[in-house]
Amino acid sequence: MMAKLEQILNLGWFMNLHEQKEFEVNTSSLKLVRSFAKDFFEKYDLLKSHKDDLVLAISEAAQNIVKHAYNGGPHTDKMKVEISLKENFLQVDLYDKGKVAVPKNIKPRELNDIRSGGLGTFFIREIMDEVVFKSKNEKIKYMDEAVFKTKKDKNWINHLVLTKRL
Repeated sequence: MMAKLEQILNLGWFMNLHEQKEFEVNTSSLKLVRSFAKDFFEKYDLLKSHKDDLVLAISEAAQNIVKHAYNGGPHTDKMKVEISLKENFLQVDLYDKGKVAVPKNIKPRELNDIRSGGLGTFFIREIMDEVVFKSKNEKIKYMDEAVFKTKKDKNWINHLVLTKRL
C-alpha cells in the first residue's frame, strides 16, 4: 500500500471520498468513463500502484453494460458510475437501465479459448476483491455494512458493486 495513503488513513481525516458521474450508454463514452476513474485516483493522489488495474476493471464493467445490457448499440439512457473510498475500502457502483443481468450467466470464457474478447469479467474478478451483481428487485448487501450503507436509487435496473480492500 502506498505510504501517502497509509499516512492519510492513520491521521483519521480520510473518512469519505465520493464522486459520481453519469455517462451516455455508447462506446464513445467508454473513454470518458476511463478518464473519470483515472482522474479520481489522480486527484486524490491515491492508489498509484493499483490505479491502472482499477481503471481497467471500471472500464471493462462499463463496456459490459454497453455490450450486454444494451446490445452494443448507442442508447439515450445513462449509466451511472460512483467511486467511493471509505476507511479501508474502495467501492465502485455502476448502475444502468438496460436488459436485466442474470448473475449466474455472467462468467468469463475459458482462458485456453484463444480469441479476442470475453475476458472482461475475468480481469474484473482478478482485480477486485468482491464483485456483486444486483437487479432492482434484490436488496443491496455491501462487503462491510458498517462502512457502506444501502443505497436506494429507484431509476436503475442493474447495479454492479465492485469492492477492493485496501
